[in-house]
Amino acid sequence: MRAKLSTALAEGFRQVSSMVETVRAAHRADLRTRSHGDAALDPPRLPYDVIPVVTADGARLRVHAYGPLDAPVIVFSHGWTCSLEYWNAQINAFAGEYRVIAYDQRGHGESTNGYAKPSTNLLADDLCDVLDAVLLPGQRAVLAGHSMGGMTLIAWAGRYPERVAEQAAAVILTNTGAHSLVEVSTMIPGLNKPLQLLRGRALPTPDWLGKLVLGTPVVLPPIKPVRWIFARQVMTLDTSRAKLDYALSVVRACPIMTRSRYGLLLTNLHLGDDAKNLCVPTTVLAGDRDDMTPRLHAERLAALLADAGSLVAFKVLPTGHLGNVERYDLFNAELNALLTAATEPARAMA
Repeated sequence: MRAKLSTALAEGFRQVSSMVETVRAAHRADLRTRSHGDAALDPPRLPYDVIPVVTADGARLRVHAYGPLDAPVIVFSHGWTCSLEYWNAQINAFAGEYRVIAYDQRGHGESTNGYAKPSTNLLADDLCDVLDAVLLPGQRAVLAGHSMGGMTLIAWAGRYPERVAEQAAAVILTNTGAHSLVEVSTMIPGLNKPLQLLRGRALPTPDWLGKLVLGTPVVLPPIKPVRWIFARQVMTLDTSRAKLDYALSVVRACPIMTRSRYGLLLTNLHLGDDAKNLCVPTTVLAGDRDDMTPRLHAERLAALLADAGSLVAFKVLPTGHLGNVERYDLFNAELNALLTAATEPARAMA
């Protein structure tokens, strides 16, 4: 009896896993081919080079390079549950004039996991491998990181401070933080309201609840409640249908176990003051309705960078957590200003 039950459960799990993978593959195909109703978010039509990157622990990273080989370089590092397609609005805007590099973090998109346990040190090592593969001798890149991608840049600066000045021309961090992600979060609707009224500040999300929310390998079925929750907690309720559909496709294309493994990693994030090692011009952006990484995280980063003398700008955009999607116009303007400041001296000398 037990053997039959075990066999039935195993078969049921196999069928569910197969169905989930089929749905994920469909979303991956959509991201590569389908328009979501906003031209800026469409799959890039520019040709690209595939840069082979294999890490020390055997992970194969998908790395795409758009634009002229000898142009100034931008490297985009995406966040939790996303993929390089998350940067479509930036690839489409900048790949004509710049060499734009976007890669899938390990376990995300089409990158494999390797055998090492997920950690911020591992993500920093992956970034080293990507930079070594895409940069010409003596070349430096403007690095852009969203959410976990920003944490990757901070971890890289902490782990390899000597590389910052050698390989980075400037940095832009958006909707990210360095520690206490669960403590400083308003991702659970209504949870913070009582203390907010009494003390004028948000109630920290309990650690166990943060781990439950971020670490559970759940699927996101195509039903209205899921769309509403995603819009309310990850984006904003006034975001456009095109942007919401696009963002949901990106997140739904992520393997559910990757969502769980890296969600748990984020609940234990401890990067301390590593951002102070970003000794190059750095811009920090936050969202005024970002419940995943509220603006306090950006304020802490901006203070560290101001003390280090490398802060160029700190701005709060009218967005939720996906700032460079929700207001790609504003994000691109900030990135363009940073690119101009970082690359004009080099071009003048060329």
